[in-house]
Amino acid sequence: MDLRMHLYHWQHAPDWPAAAVAGLAGGAILMVLELFWSFLVSGGSPWAASHMIAAIVMGPGTLQSSEFSLGVVAVALVAHYLLGTVFGLVLGAIITPICRASGPGLVLPAGALFGAVLYLLNFYGMVHFFPWFAEWRGAATFVIHLIFGMAAALLYWKLDRYEASHPR
Repeated sequence: MDLRMHLYHWQHAPDWPAAAVAGLAGGAILMVLELFWSFLVSGGSPWAASHMIAAIVMGPGTLQSSEFSLGVVAVALVAHYLLGTVFGLVLGAIITPICRASGPGLVLPAGALFGAVLYLLNFYGMVHFFPWFAEWRGAATFVIHLIFGMAAALLYWKLDRYEASHPR
């Protein structure tokens, strides 16, 4: 009985380190896309996103400037990667059964759905607490969140150690 419970737990428990790494990597991708979008496409300051994210921790006074500030960028990086890790862990907990039962054909849509829900949570739910994020609502930010979800899901699928000991 003990062996069966251990096997059941192993099959259904998320691979937390893989989920954390997938969230970190997905967060890095999202951050780079935000940086390029704000600078190259929309013509804004490349540091605007850093100020918006840092304002979660440092308060809305951080939004008074969008110039480079080492302190603001450092706080934004820590907050961004912490949130990416947390979202990666949540995603891992949700998609573990999908990852272990299928391939990227189901993992990618599940990640996209997660990214869409995350977008709605961030830009429609959390704006009650952080109203400055309302200005970033739009198709580009939505697509960037879809990419985050798909990248994190695919990375989790690839990194999940269950696969190494139980090939499909």
